[in-house]
Amino acid sequence: MSEKFEQISIKPGFMKHNGGLLFRTISENEYEFKTIIKENHLNAAGITHGGFIAAIVDAGAGTAAHRATDNNPCVTISLELKFISPINLNQELVGTTKIQKKTKSMVFLTCELKTENKIVATASGVWKKLKLSGAGPGG
Repeated sequence: MSEKFEQISIKPGFMKHNGGLLFRTISENEYEFKTIIKENHLNAAGITHGGFIAAIVDAGAGTAAHRATDNNPCVTISLELKFISPINLNQELVGTTKIQKKTKSMVFLTCELKTENKIVATASGVWKKLKLSGAGPGG
């Protein structure tokens, strides 16, 4: 659906502070996000910090849930990560998120993180669609 990535980290906060995240919609149920690993993303061993990887997945997959629910705000209910390979300085990290199931209030999804076409982490999670007061019928 979208050839170009857009910067989604435009408001001040954690993700913008850490370099931001680029995002695009592939289809109704598939999304991509990416970033470049910088020095401030590394741990003491010189590889990308697991907490940063978790934050990237949370932000990218959370944005996918948001888009999949017609731009309703969503919050993370659960996130399971599996770290497979190290990610090094200056590598481009690309995440692909697939919506597995949507209900009225929940989004279930999976995510693969790759660098140089090699899977470096996988994730699955559940996001809850928030009900905003004053929104919708009877709101």
